[in-house]
Amino acid sequence: MKRALTVLSLWLACATVPTGLAAEKVSLINIDGAIGPATASYISRSIEEARAQNAQCLVIQLNTPGGLLDSTQKIVQSFLGSPVPVVVYVAPTGATATSAGCFITIAASVAAMAPATTIGAAHPVSIGGFPSGGEKRPTKP
Repeated sequence: MKRALTVLSLWLACATVPTGLAAEKVSLINIDGAIGPATASYISRSIEEARAQNAQCLVIQLNTPGGLLDSTQKIVQSFLGSPVPVVVYVAPTGATATSAGCFITIAASVAAMAPATTIGAAHPVSIGGFPSGGEKRPTKP
């Protein structure tokens, strides 16, 4: 895994910045679990810290089954307003970025995945089993 992150970091440094201007630092955080307010706050603080340290980018290693819509929207907005490129790396092998994790991954400046990881299931679901696509609840006869 360290090798994959090193290769990814070197590739980003070479692809986005002339060699003479490359920053010497890449920031890394790990998100492993459900997405909630604490996660949104952690990511926002990490982006600010990466900016303050003049990091080349912030790499977020992600493994999540999803989470809250409000927190996901805050994370996406922080990515879009970030002065530092954000790389979402779905890892380790076997990790997932489903539901909220899918939206977070596609909002990143760069998205990468370790072998045998999955992304997707970004479909709103209804609690209680009733359809939410404009269909009506079954009526009693």
